[in-house]
Amino acid sequence: MANNYPAFKSRSAAARRVLQRGARGIAGVEKAASKGVAFWRRAGFPFRAPSVPRGVSVPPKEPHLGAYFDTSFARKPAARAVRRILVAGPVTGMVKFLARPKVEGIDRLSDLAKRTDVGGVIFAPNHHSHIDTPLMTTAVPSPWNDRLVVAAAADYFFDKRTKGTIAALALNAFPIDRETTSRKSSDELRALLARDWSVVIYPEGGRSPDGWGQDFKAGAAYLSIKTGSPVVPVFIDGTGSIFGKGMKRPRRGHVRVIFGAPLFPEENDNTRRFNERIEKAVTLLGDESLTDFWTSRQRAAAGRSTALTGPEYSGWRRQWSLYEHRKLGAAGQRRRQKRRWPNLG
Repeated sequence: MANNYPAFKSRSAAARRVLQRGARGIAGVEKAASKGVAFWRRAGFPFRAPSVPRGVSVPPKEPHLGAYFDTSFARKPAARAVRRILVAGPVTGMVKFLARPKVEGIDRLSDLAKRTDVGGVIFAPNHHSHIDTPLMTTAVPSPWNDRLVVAAAADYFFDKRTKGTIAALALNAFPIDRETTSRKSSDELRALLARDWSVVIYPEGGRSPDGWGQDFKAGAAYLSIKTGSPVVPVFIDGTGSIFGKGMKRPRRGHVRVIFGAPLFPEENDNTRRFNERIEKAVTLLGDESLTDFWTSRQRAAAGRSTALTGPEYSGWRRQWSLYEHRKLGAAGQRRRQKRRWPNLG
């Protein structure tokens, strides 16, 4: 034990010297850092922002998020090529797996596709789920699907740069303000329509909270009147039960997408009247999804079509009415499947 004491003492002295050198090194780093901070505090322009004379107000920085998010990069050739791959692959695969969509009414757009005097088209579907947007990007037919812009809520999809970039690149989403009328968004959408880009606008302004529709806002009607672009009413049935508002995770289901005949603003139409025509057209398509083409037209002529917004109840009575409404539609579908047409051969 006595023989080991000198070695132990020498090792302790060496460790002490190492610690002292480390402490001196840390002190030197702290001193250098304090000198650097002092230098930056004394330094002026261009190392620091220039001082502002007293009494002069500095204009605020232009916002870059929300409705001011720049999505022009998403319409560049490289971004469009990436989006074609995404839509043809992962997006279409997800939609087919979750929604198994059945698309109807494409024949109603055949005359519109042949017209050379019509550029961009405004598609106006109802809105029940986040899956509505990828569904529309896969359901909109040619020649509009390759130049399709989706109007998306600026406060939801473009509140962060990463989220906004992904939405713009994958879905060609464009930010619009749901609460106020933005002159910037309106002018840019009008410019896109003039350059033969088609636009998907949800006139309800947001997803349905209870399965029924909501009153239409006049954005689609306003753009159509200002640009002369036709509005194609679209009814989407079934996405609310797949990934509706408030659901934690999606579940599989069956979806129908029904395209209506295009609507053009008439000479004496103002925004309010044309918006009412668009809402009636989507309501008619909703009735068609539950019954059939002729029955829905008969009910509309008799004034018996169920309103898109549902009955003016609250709480459980609206939910019960929605259940009865869908049960009636399911019964109508079973009757159509059992129908036998006469053999005229």
